[in-house]
Amino acid sequence: MNLEIIPFELKYSKDFYRLNVEWLEKYFYVEPYDDKVLSNPKEYIIDSGGYIFFVKDENKIIGTVALINQKTYFELSKMAIQPDYQGLKIGQKLIAHCINFAKEENWNSITLYSHRKLVPAINLYKKVGFVGVPLEKEVHYERANIKMLFEF
Repeated sequence: MNLEIIPFELKYSKDFYRLNVEWLEKYFYVEPYDDKVLSNPKEYIIDSGGYIFFVKDENKIIGTVALINQKTYFELSKMAIQPDYQGLKIGQKLIAHCINFAKEENWNSITLYSHRKLVPAINLYKKVGFVGVPLEKEVHYERANIKMLFEF
């Protein structure tokens, strides 16, 4: 494997959609909010001051993550790794990249929303320093039942 983490390029928009929809359909379902954002990541993430990173193996996009600008905080979201690459600590590398990026940008924190049934993901978030915080009543994901925060 020759893995490289690269910033958003429009030509990889279909990979962003593919990886995330595959993951969502495996564990949940694609909510209307997901479809809107995944179908046009440039408009809904990049143009709103957010960031998307891809993991590339040679010429193939095999993973992705987004840092979405939610006005008062940045949300770690849309992380997906191609199934045949899972279990190789690629998600951990992506999160470390996001944390380092946020440090360089002088952010105070990163927030994420998840679901408690995703035990390996929750354990990974805890391992790198995210802690559980109260979940507000109105969340933009129906599936979210846990909110976590990484503070610098």
